[in-house]
Amino acid sequence: MKKLVVLTGAGISAESGIKTFRDSDGLWEGHDVQEVATPEGFRKNPALVLEFYNQRRRQLHDVEPNAGHFILAELENHFDVHIVTQNVDNLHERAGSTKVLHLHGELLKVRSTRDEHHILDWTTDLVLGDTDKNGHQLRPHIVWFGEAVPALEEAIDLAEQADFFAVVGTSLQVYPAAGLLHYAQPNVPVFYIDPKPAIIYDLRNPLEVISEPASTGMVVLKERLLAKS
Repeated sequence: MKKLVVLTGAGISAESGIKTFRDSDGLWEGHDVQEVATPEGFRKNPALVLEFYNQRRRQLHDVEPNAGHFILAELENHFDVHIVTQNVDNLHERAGSTKVLHLHGELLKVRSTRDEHHILDWTTDLVLGDTDKNGHQLRPHIVWFGEAVPALEEAIDLAEQADFFAVVGTSLQVYPAAGLLHYAQPNVPVFYIDPKPAIIYDLRNPLEVISEPASTGMVVLKERLLAKS
């Protein structure tokens, strides 16, 4: 079974009602990103940061996967599908995808501020005073700006093994995730689905751009992949 590696971004979740990472004014839900998505912001005002992610977590309970998510899950019937996502929601899993690698963490998990490997499932609000077993405050299991991306090496390995590589719903502006498609082998077809696709420079691969939202673009991608398999 051929390996399909898919990099997904905010665009696929936006169609389910989850706002994209930053609005055109550079704010995220009315907040400066430096306030709510950096270690410095957390040290300065941990209560604000915790409540910000509490709101994101609550929102996640009110949305559902969309057609784009479901088609990716269906493709597991034809390909060895590995999703590498920049999104912190669980919509891929809820749609039925079984191999999902979260580059930037997960909303429904938290971790110790002292031991980054002490990770817990978490579905409710996280507040000051919620601690690990040793009394250390818990924080969102999110990769903030300025922090290392632990899953990056695994993502690169997947990209290097791909028979097909697809990019869905991302502006390709956030690194290092945006550079993953350049690790695909030179003969591997690359498909890029986004209503406002970025220009991709220095790509060695055959590229097809599908200038559509994820839900309709995935219909086209499925047709293309099945024709090539």
